[in-house]
Amino acid sequence: MTLAHDSCKDGPTRSRYLAVRLYGAGYPVKEVMNITGCSRSSLMNWCRFYSAEGVNGLSDKRVGGNRARLTPAQLDEVRTRLHTYGPGQLFGRDATNAQFWTVSDFARGLQRWYGVVYQSLSSYTRLLAQCGFSYQQPKKVYKSRSDAKVAEFEAQLEKNWSTSLRMPPRP
Repeated sequence: MTLAHDSCKDGPTRSRYLAVRLYGAGYPVKEVMNITGCSRSSLMNWCRFYSAEGVNGLSDKRVGGNRARLTPAQLDEVRTRLHTYGPGQLFGRDATNAQFWTVSDFARGLQRWYGVVYQSLSSYTRLLAQCGFSYQQPKKVYKSRSDAKVAEFEAQLEKNWSTSLRMPPRP
């Protein structure tokens, strides 16, 4: 185990080696968790894997479903498309929002242009961020709101405020 830990170049795997090694040396679970930054359940799983498979049981077995599916050149093309055209220009009436890019329109565009489909919506939002776009919450507007009444209210506020500046303070 010491040799595997010392020769390992992969950070997460090295942390697993260290956690199991410390636990096996009798360190308290809380201390191992503090040193390695792992959770109790992860530590116990790693110990179980080590008992069953040895050092090989601690290697990273994640496959990753959303690996990079676009080449750097394709990513540049996507960035240019997104900044040059709006979804309404590219999808017409099929666009969710004609002016602003939504995740669903972006996903549909990637599938149409490159045949790329990601399993997770967060992959699309990360890709949008790489292209210079940020997530914006829509502004909440009440349907019963009257613009005329809002303007009247704001005018009254301004009038009252300017009047209060001219009046002497009350004793």
